[in-house]
Amino acid sequence: MSSILTNTGAMTALQSLKMVNRDLGSTQNMISTGKRVDNAKSNAAVWAISTAMESDVAGFKKISESLSLGQATIDVARKGAETVTDLLTQVKEKVIAAQEENVDRAKIQTDIVALRDQVSAVVNASQFNGQYMLDHQDTTADSGSINILASIDRSSNGIVTSTDINVSKQDLSTKALTAGSVSVDSTTTGGVADGATSTVAAFVEDTAGGLTAGNTYQFTSGGGIALTEDVAYVAREGDTLEDVTAGLVLKMNAQAAEDGIDVSFAQTSTAGEIQMTNNTGATITVAAAEFQQAALDGSEDDGDVGGRLDYLNDIDVTSQAGADAALAAIDGLIDIAIDSAAAFGSSQMRLETQSDFVSGLTDALKSGIGTLVDADMEETSAKLQALQVQQQLAVQALSIANQAPQSLLSLFR
Repeated sequence: MSSILTNTGAMTALQSLKMVNRDLGSTQNMISTGKRVDNAKSNAAVWAISTAMESDVAGFKKISESLSLGQATIDVARKGAETVTDLLTQVKEKVIAAQEENVDRAKIQTDIVALRDQVSAVVNASQFNGQYMLDHQDTTADSGSINILASIDRSSNGIVTSTDINVSKQDLSTKALTAGSVSVDSTTTGGVADGATSTVAAFVEDTAGGLTAGNTYQFTSGGGIALTEDVAYVAREGDTLEDVTAGLVLKMNAQAAEDGIDVSFAQTSTAGEIQMTNNTGATITVAAAEFQQAALDGSEDDGDVGGRLDYLNDIDVTSQAGADAALAAIDGLIDIAIDSAAAFGSSQMRLETQSDFVSGLTDALKSGIGTLVDADMEETSAKLQALQVQQQLAVQALSIANQAPQSLLSLFR
C-alpha cells in the first residue's frame, strides 16, 4: 500500500544515511587523532588499560630524570675518590723518599702537607647540587647513604610502589676525631713477646652492647704490647664492626712503628678480631667476643667522628720514627680511597644499567599502548573512501524515496 502520509522508503533511506554519517564521523576522528580508541566511549576496557599504562610511562619519564641526576652525583663522587687515590699515592712516594736519612725531610713534610690540603680541597669540591658523598661524619640514623628513585612496580592488584637504589657515602675527609673519655675493665694473660697465645679485652663498647655511632672504641696496651699512646676510633652512622676494627688496625700499626715495637696488626677473617704478630711469629688475638662485651666498669662519653683519612694530620716525616709510622699507615689510607672509588664505580654501573632498562621499558610500554589504541591508517583510509561512496549513494536513495509520493499524483489526473 502506498501512502502520502508515511513514506517507509524515505525513512529506511534516512536511517541508512545516518548510520553512514556516524561511521564516517568516527573514521574521520581516527584520521585526525590517529587513534581508534581515544575515549572511554570508544572501548571502555581498552581505554582503561591504555590510560593506566600511559600513567606508568609518565612516571618512568620522571624516573629517568631521577636516575640521570643520581648518575651525575655518583660520577662526581667517583672521580673525587679516584683523585684522592692519586694524591695519596703521591704522599706514599714522599713517605718512601723520607726513609732515606740523607734527604731534607722538612721539605718533604711541606710537600706532604700540601698534598693533604689538596685531598681536603678535592673532598670539599666533590658535590653535585649540594649533595656530598665524600664527607660523612654524621651519627644520625640513616644519614650514611642516599636513595635514588629507580623504578615503579605495579602489582597484580593494581597497587603501585616505588623502588630505590641505595648508595652509601664514602668518607675521605681529613677531619681529626675527638675521642670520648673511656674507662676499660680488661684483663690480659700471656703476651705476644713470649710466644704465648692469649686474649685481650682491648676494645670499648657501650653498656648495652652492639655498635653505636658516636661512641669511642679504643685499643689499650696489653698482651706484651706497650704502645705509648692508646689508639681510638669514633664510629659514624653506618659503620660496621669491620669498619671500626679496620680503622683501629691502621692506627695501631702506625703507633707500633713510631714506638719502635716489632709487631704488626691485621684484621682476621672473623669480624672484630685483630691478630698481632711479632718478629718470631708469635700471635695474640683480640676476640670479637671481647669487642662486643656488654658489661664494662667505668663510663664513656660520646666523641666527635673524624674522617677516615684523619691520620694524614698525624703524618710527620721530619723524624725517622715519624717516617716509619707514616710508611706503616699509608697503604691503609690508599686502600680506603681505592675501596671508596670502587664502591662508587659499582653503584654508577648499576644506575646506568637501570637507566638503560627504564628507557627500554618505556619504549616497550609505548609500543604496547600503540597496539591497543592506535588506528590502522591504511585500513582507515580505505574505509573512509568506501564510506564517502556509501554516503553519496545514501543521499541519492533518500532523494529517490522522497520523490515516490509525487508518482501518486498521476492516479488523480
